[in-house]
Amino acid sequence: MAGRGDPPEGEPEGLPGGGDDEYGSVDFDESFIRAARLREASAKERMKDHSHAVRRVPPPPPKRRFRRSGFRNGPKRLLLLLLVIVLAFGSAIYLGLRNPYRPITAGTVPQARMAVVPLAPRDRVPGGAPDDLFARSPAAQFREGAAGVALPAARDTGDFSEGQVMAALTTVKDYLVASSMDPDVLAGHTVRPVRVLLDPDQLPQFDRSFSAPANDGRHSPAGWLVRFDPAKAVPAGSGVRAHGTLRYEQTSAGTLEVVSEHVFVYALRPAASAARPVRDASLFTVRREMRFRFDVEDLLKHRTEVLSSDVLAGPQACTAEAPATLRPLLAGERAKPDDPAGTDPYATGPADTALCGTLAGTAQPNP
Repeated sequence: MAGRGDPPEGEPEGLPGGGDDEYGSVDFDESFIRAARLREASAKERMKDHSHAVRRVPPPPPKRRFRRSGFRNGPKRLLLLLLVIVLAFGSAIYLGLRNPYRPITAGTVPQARMAVVPLAPRDRVPGGAPDDLFARSPAAQFREGAAGVALPAARDTGDFSEGQVMAALTTVKDYLVASSMDPDVLAGHTVRPVRVLLDPDQLPQFDRSFSAPANDGRHSPAGWLVRFDPAKAVPAGSGVRAHGTLRYEQTSAGTLEVVSEHVFVYALRPAASAARPVRDASLFTVRREMRFRFDVEDLLKHRTEVLSSDVLAGPQACTAEAPATLRPLLAGERAKPDDPAGTDPYATGPADTALCGTLAGTAQPNP
């Protein structure tokens, strides 16, 4: 009879004491047993599922080990990243400098070209009441104040819409009104209303024109604005009369130019007679032909670039110096006898660029 620990039919084949001991030398240690993928099903599991006596056990998840290599290589990786950024930035700068088609940047606005021609009268300057003087002159039909600077109809030009063209025309009108009609500008008290309308790149030229005037075609105050010597002449109380035209064209891609041709007529009186009734006023005429340029940024910021300014102004005495203000000849005064040929500021066409001209009869009030 078999013992309690023996099988009923004796020892099975292949186990110790029965048959060949094929796996007798194999040592099933604890790590091997834990790594086994098969596990015998329990009694409850066998009751639920009779198909398998054993089931496959999923492998245990790998242990997460703390990698110290990232901390060791961190500074190296950071240096490599910084090196890549520096190389990319340097390449961008190099390519930008080498690119011949880079866009226009600050500093590319040219200096304004200007010519200011004083007009000397042939005879004594006539005087009288401002309204009578205007009524007897070609300025009788001119409008007063800003109404004398009329805006033309605006149409798109291809690169510039109708609204952008109107913005350019409005900026030019604001410039003409500020530089030709503002009382504080005319009296020489300020230049700010004109200065704020200029492109910042032209401000050094503008400022030098007033700090160091010169007859060099670049730095004449009268090329930028109209102002009189307050110690000599003051407005006679009547508004400025104006008449002229504005025209525009797109001269290149992204560039719009506006040309203004206007005549401004002022009634002036001696500064010493400001407290007396106005009986000794005289007219002073300024013809201004100016060319302005705009790009999209100028339109957005309500500013302009002055390309050129040609001015005829009189009655004045011919002088070789560059005055900081206009010095009109007032009622009863006359210029020196050695005057050049006559020039009419009311005439259309290109302005005369002589150093001095003679105020023609059509510019004077009719006696």
